[in-house]
Parts: sequence; structure tokens; C-alpha cells
Amino acid sequence: MRADNTRGFASDNNSGVHPDILKAVSDANTGHVVAYGDDRYTRAALIRFEATFGKDIDVFFVYNGTAANVLGLKSATRSFNSIVCAETAHINVDECAAPEKFCGCKLLPVPTKDGKLRVADIEKHLHGFGFEHHAQPKAISITQPTELGTLYTHAEIKAIVDLAREHDLIVHMDGARISNAAAALNSDLKKCTRDLGIDLLSFGGTKNGMMFGEAIVFFNRALSANFKYTRKQSMQLNSKMRYISAQFEAYMSNALWEKNARHANDMARLLKQGIDDIPRVRITQKVETNGIFAIIPAQYVQELQKAFFFYVWDESTSEVRWMTSFDTQPEDIKTFVQLLKNKLT
Repeated sequence: MRADNTRGFASDNNSGVHPDILKAVSDANTGHVVAYGDDRYTRAALIRFEATFGKDIDVFFVYNGTAANVLGLKSATRSFNSIVCAETAHINVDECAAPEKFCGCKLLPVPTKDGKLRVADIEKHLHGFGFEHHAQPKAISITQPTELGTLYTHAEIKAIVDLAREHDLIVHMDGARISNAAAALNSDLKKCTRDLGIDLLSFGGTKNGMMFGEAIVFFNRALSANFKYTRKQSMQLNSKMRYISAQFEAYMSNALWEKNARHANDMARLLKQGIDDIPRVRITQKVETNGIFAIIPAQYVQELQKAFFFYVWDESTSEVRWMTSFDTQPEDIKTFVQLLKNKLT
């Protein structure tokens, strides 16, 4: 890993903060306001959420994406329930068993080659209803885009929602990169979520130019009745909430979320174009958002990482992940592609 701050391809979490977001934080850093969300910055952000997603929603800000996922799911489940998710889902792989600890639920991970759940795969887990010896299915959690950078179409999500309705289940969407999905689908955020019947959304901004803070958006308000207590008990109620709220207000103004996401997606496509003709690089997933998964010769990984840091996704196959960000520049891509060509051709 490089010690300096060279832009790499490890994660969009590694990127800095967009200047407009930093300015919003600085502008909010004036005088005293009431703590815990009873302030003009939070009110402005909530108005922005309603303008984006429509009225009759509840929005709660938390510190990070794990909290958004876990506490959102906790609001919809009880400890005897189960949650169906993709085997690659963040809640299954990267949250240190937080869903199991805080929800008390059983996760039912579904094997999938592209990170996407299908109705037929979910149906295999929808049995044992009313049987006291069986964890009761209650939630389906999908990630849009998936952990492998692939996209659900609107029709695919609607089919999952329809299945959930048949069985009285709720549908949660991990939207850590929902902005990248909406930009890639040439859609807006509401059409990608609420209009498809999603019950609750973990709405992320940290991977797309924000400093910190995520939002839980309840489209099904029956799930949020007591959530303010859950958030407080879970140590996610930010006293100086204005600094999260100001970020979201800026993030959702002037389509900043879309501009940042579209640029990151464009940079991934540019990288794909550059490596398509390198025979020793094999792309393993569709490049639909801002991530590229590829297999490269293992002996070159460490040397390449020293120049542009990235993560190995699967050591057994030497599959790596290259993520682009809102601040990735074309010259970063050009230099990295040339480095790959020098080493691998």
C-alpha cells in the first residue's frame, strides 16, 4: 500500500470530500443551534428528501452504512425472523455479524454469481410460515447496485417486491451506492426505490462525496413508529446533527448526487475501454456502475498495488476489484492502464 495520498482504485470510501459538501459543513459551523436534529439545517435536509422521494416518508440520519442497514432491518423484524439476502451482501460479509447481534435474526444468504437475487432463489426460503420450530421469513434485503457492481433492472426489483407482498414480507434496499445505480439507469432516486415498492432504504452518500453520515428512509411508515428510540439506544443519534444534515442538503441540491455518481461510472467505463485489449486481464462481471472486477496474474498484484492501491477480491483466483470515485480523473485511468499494459503485455 502506498503511504501517500495518490488516488487509487481500492474503494470509493477512500476518496475525499466534494468541495460543495465541505463548504456546506463550513457554512453550518456558525453560532449555536439546538442539538439532536431540532435545527434549521436538519429541517432543510428533510424538505430536500421529501422533494426527492415524495411526502409521507420518515428519514433518520445515522453515522454510517452498517447502522443504516442494521437498524433499518431491526425496525422491521423480531428475533425469531429470518432475512433473505445475496451471499455477497454487505450485511452478510462485511458487517461483523452486526445484523445477527442487533436484530437477533437469522440471515439466509443466497449463492449468486452476479450479486443479484432472483425470485426463484428467494422462493426456496419462503416456507415454514407459522411453524414454531422454523425461523419466520420476514425481510428480503437487496443491494442496488450489488457488491459486484451489477444492476437490478426496475422490473427485476418489482418482481421481488411482488413476491414479498404475496408472503407479507418487507423489502429493504442497501443503497450505499444507489446514486450510481440511478445514474446508470438514467433514472431518478424515487423511481429506483419508492415507486418500485421498496419499504425502507439505506441511503448512502459517503461513497459519493460526503464526509460521513447515512440516512434511513422509511417509505413504509408503519416500520418507523418507534425508530427514534431504537436510534438512540443504538448510539446513532448524533448530537451535532447539523453537520450530517448540511451535507445531505448540499448532496441533494443541484443534482450533486447524480453528477458525482455519473462521473464515477464514466471513469469505470473509461477504465474498461483501456483494459479490454489486454489479454491477461479478464473482466468477470458486467461493468454497469463504478466497479470493475477482473482476474490478473497473481505475481503482478503487489507491484501494481504499490503504484495504485486496490483490493484483491478473491485470492484463490487472483480476482481484483477496481473502484472509481467522484474524484477519479482521466489521467489516473490513463496512467494505470499504461502501467497494466507495461506489466501484462
